Amino acid sequence: MIRRKTLFIWITAAAVLIAGGGAAGLMLKNPTAAAYKDPDGTRFTFKTQGDRFLKYEKDGTWKEIFVKGVNLGATVPGHFPGELPATEEDYLRWFKEIDDMGANVIRVYTIHQPVFYQALVKYNKDKGDDPLYFMQGIWSPEEQLIEQQDAYSGDITKQFKEEIKKAVAAVYGDVTIPQKQGAASGEYKANAGKYLMAWHLGTEWDPGMVKNTNKVHSDVKAYQGKYFSGTKDAAPFENWLASLLDYTAEQEEHYGWEHPVTFTNWVTTDVLSHPGEPLFEEDMASVDARHVQPTGWKGGYFAAYHVYPYYPDFFRTDSTLQTIKDDQGNYNTYKAYLRQLKAKYKDMPLMVTEYGVPSSVGVSHFGAGGRDQGGHNEQEQGVIDASLTKDIHDEGYAGAILFMWQDEWFKKTWNTMPMELPEDRRSYWINVLTNEKMFGLLGMLPGKEKLITIDGNLTDWDRLPEGEVQHWQGKIPGVQDMKITHDEGYLYIGMKLDHPFDPAKSKLYIGADTITGGNQPSAKQLPGRKLEGGAPETLIEIGKDEESQVEIAADYDFHQRLYGKDGYWMLPEAEAGNTAPFHPWKLAISLLMNPPDTRFSHPFIDKTIGTLKRGTTDRSKETFDSLTSWQYSGDSIEMRIPWMLLGFSDPSSLQVIDYGPLKERSYFGTTTTDGIRLIPWIVQRDGSGVSWPGGDQKTLNVQSLPLYTWKQWDTVQYSEQLKQSYYIMKDAFTKISGPKEKKE
Repeated sequence: MIRRKTLFIWITAAAVLIAGGGAAGLMLKNPTAAAYKDPDGTRFTFKTQGDRFLKYEKDGTWKEIFVKGVNLGATVPGHFPGELPATEEDYLRWFKEIDDMGANVIRVYTIHQPVFYQALVKYNKDKGDDPLYFMQGIWSPEEQLIEQQDAYSGDITKQFKEEIKKAVAAVYGDVTIPQKQGAASGEYKANAGKYLMAWHLGTEWDPGMVKNTNKVHSDVKAYQGKYFSGTKDAAPFENWLASLLDYTAEQEEHYGWEHPVTFTNWVTTDVLSHPGEPLFEEDMASVDARHVQPTGWKGGYFAAYHVYPYYPDFFRTDSTLQTIKDDQGNYNTYKAYLRQLKAKYKDMPLMVTEYGVPSSVGVSHFGAGGRDQGGHNEQEQGVIDASLTKDIHDEGYAGAILFMWQDEWFKKTWNTMPMELPEDRRSYWINVLTNEKMFGLLGMLPGKEKLITIDGNLTDWDRLPEGEVQHWQGKIPGVQDMKITHDEGYLYIGMKLDHPFDPAKSKLYIGADTITGGNQPSAKQLPGRKLEGGAPETLIEIGKDEESQVEIAADYDFHQRLYGKDGYWMLPEAEAGNTAPFHPWKLAISLLMNPPDTRFSHPFIDKTIGTLKRGTTDRSKETFDSLTSWQYSGDSIEMRIPWMLLGFSDPSSLQVIDYGPLKERSYFGTTTTDGIRLIPWIVQRDGSGVSWPGGDQKTLNVQSLPLYTWKQWDTVQYSEQLKQSYYIMKDAFTKISGPKEKKE
């Protein structure tokens, strides 16, 4: 199972620390911010007390706060995270938008380039006592931990400590980091320490690694450090974490500051038991923040979890979470889980530092109450994110940090990975079927999304640059023109008829032929006609709302090939026996597993993903829907089709999935296409006829149709767009002024 937060390993390649001059942090002066000064000279802005998170105010008092913010990535479209391409202009713009949303913190996972810290200091220069803070993540040697299954093995601890030392020095503007591929580097001069809220160590822990570490090192004694120690109940892995928290505190102590410290945790290694979880690995190991205690760190300590409402599956399957109902009478298993978890952490602050849902066409997990991993438009995304935020706040948590600020084109998801190839070109296009790419409140839109509005009006096509639009040269009775263009996300098609389109009377089909193969449409789809010299791999159907979809040729069907008898053989017999020439375009949601591999039977679940939603992408309209695929108005029909629905594994290099057997890791093979031949025709529902490029002929040579093609692209065009979800979250954050009041 692919973890949601797996960033590419090159973002965190360990680099050798080269200490900078001790005065480097003084080169950029920061304005004076409210900070408590201990008698020994140590400064504090934040600390923990009981189960609360406190901030020092300019009036000399400590105030309980609710931490609310977003996770911020380090990349933009066309780049992978290790390239760290964000500029000062990007950061300053994002900081302002995040600040305006009502957030008080940004969480970053790893060391960013020096420009991030410089930009934050610059942004906060005139903010006085209300700066935008950040939470500094420190990436663990994740790949080595998974490979070696032992936290104490080899030089893992050494690598982690090097990363900690480097991160602390970078925050305080006191290091020069040499260049190394996939890692931040440069001269860190900006002292951003007074804008730090907390340290956040590590990544989501592999449960097998945790279990094996505890087994192999069962004789490890409780770690006793100057600032953090393991308790008598601490397991070996927890003692390992205690030593690293202690090392972090030791490094920060050199700079005269103390900040709260935490380590990353997630539901898979939580402290609860989940009898309704089918997968053993999701309940095989626990990492307990209560087994680590601050022994001399006045900045404090808190527990942090990543908690999403759809993963693991027990959010749907565990009856012990079916205890709280929402306003619609459905069980709110997310809220129930939060309550159970908080009950374990009564005496220390507990934050959810990742949560949220994406605004994608694709879905990879179902959640209770419709809180799925994908399949939401921007409005739905915002409503769900806001409801999750409210649940977290209402259950007495100390903070909620939403995942994520910006869309990330490079991301991957388990159920589209076998078809998204080559892997090293993922960042060059936006696959809206991969939900991981679209968690952001800030949309990263493909090049033409702001130029072409899907509303059934084709006049905006005339404003595209010369050469960007191809006019289809074939002749079809009743069709005046067909326009074609594309960008990093979609193939766009605009059709002009000589009469108003009425989906109740007729149906439009467009076959897409990319490589040798394909299927003949059925007699119902193309009555009395036959294609020669080629056939479509995919078929676009435009009719009534419930009919409009993209289907895939039966022998090309990725879903059948991957999960049918030639693949994992998980599809139900009825589905596997579908003999129609074209099948609905589907994605797997949950795989078939049975005991002894699981605790109980886990059915195969899939979802039709090729449905085309009619609507508008005009953001000025109340009817705007970010998942809109097509619309008609009078004699015009307009659509945008996601690349993968047309069989593309990478449109930027014209790669499509081939017809060959599955490769290693059950990935598909690919081949380079010359382009797409579109085969349009219109069928009258009353049986009165078919309008197609063959005219009165009963056969059509597909090779006679024009080829739509393009050159490989290695740079991308994109635009930023605050989603509807941004404004919904702004309202949600604004309504939260502080932590939930405790009941007497």
